[in-house]
Amino acid sequence: MPRFETTERGIQGARTSSVRATPSRRGLARLAAALCAALPAIAIAQVKIGLVLSLTGPAASLGIPARDTVTLLPKQIGGQSVEYIVLDDASDTTQAVQDTKKLISENHVDAIIGSSITPNSLAMIDVVADGETPMISLASSAKIIEPVDAKRHWVFKTPQTDAMMASAIAEHASTHSVKTIAFIGQADALGETFYTEVAKFAQLHHINVVASERFNRTDPSVTGQVLKILATHPDAVVVGAAGTPAALPPKTLRERGYKGLIYHNHGVGNNDFLRVCGADCNGTFLPASPVLVAAQLPVDHPAKRLALDYIARFEALRGPGSVSAFGSYTWDAGMLLSNAVPIALKVAAPGTPEFRAALRDALEATRGLADTNGVVNMSAADHLGLDQRARVMVEIKNAKWVYQPH
Repeated sequence: MPRFETTERGIQGARTSSVRATPSRRGLARLAAALCAALPAIAIAQVKIGLVLSLTGPAASLGIPARDTVTLLPKQIGGQSVEYIVLDDASDTTQAVQDTKKLISENHVDAIIGSSITPNSLAMIDVVADGETPMISLASSAKIIEPVDAKRHWVFKTPQTDAMMASAIAEHASTHSVKTIAFIGQADALGETFYTEVAKFAQLHHINVVASERFNRTDPSVTGQVLKILATHPDAVVVGAAGTPAALPPKTLRERGYKGLIYHNHGVGNNDFLRVCGADCNGTFLPASPVLVAAQLPVDHPAKRLALDYIARFEALRGPGSVSAFGSYTWDAGMLLSNAVPIALKVAAPGTPEFRAALRDALEATRGLADTNGVVNMSAADHLGLDQRARVMVEIKNAKWVYQPH
């Protein structure tokens, strides 16, 4: 027989003693009615976070670690339960837009994390702005958040910008006596924006750009582009690409006997890239997230402790050596929301326009928040909030990331 607490005031208070009692039908009906009345409030109180990730297609090596990290994100924030809804954009801009519309109009999410890549994130901006739903991108381009206009008012991101990483490449190249560079990048928004930043910082360091080539994510060969680059005899080649497709240019350069320096952007920070590129990437460099070399960082690096904590959690889930920068960007997005949601809850209930607006304001007001990449100090003009401490130079040696001190 069930055990119930009895009371002189019905369900309003508990008596000091308890007895075995058989509930009346009327009492059960009242209890059922009370529970049913409470259900809508519980549903409204739940925080819903949508994720648009590239789980299939050329960018899958970026999206899969992000998806795996979702299982590590908090299930409760500010006393409210959190539901995460993950959709696959298939590395396609049209699908990313459709996913975003679905999350806003059908799932009524309070915030969106994604997409994994720059073209998709750029395509999502109009949708989240129209839906007045805050979005935290996991892609690199500064154009995702700059300038903070009426639409980007709703958009934030966690990865370092292409400008931050291009400046690190130019600085490193300058200290290695590089006078000329060539660029080969993806024929999309990532490749174009990264080239713009590389050319700008190369000029600042008195380095001449002698060639600029493009390729598609799905191209089986870049031999033609590489031959044009080799004809200019550059001291270094910069590859502006993300995921496993970024392995094709360095492999082709090595096959054609190129002996100069090769740089990647931070879009290759995962083990799938190392596996695909193999020995051809030995001795190449990239500016990267501190997560890739967390154990090698100085003890006073602001990201070291939290990066090591994230790595331990992720590797407990997926095994030793499984961590990537792209999972860490998702973890950091979760940290931003964990910090902002309790603030927004003081203003309105989840599932309402007022809550989404308050959440956006709380994200923009983030100050001094340490995460796996550095310390976040956002503002109305800066929806990333990271400084130069959020990037490190890394060399690839024998399929390992090796930290390069300044």
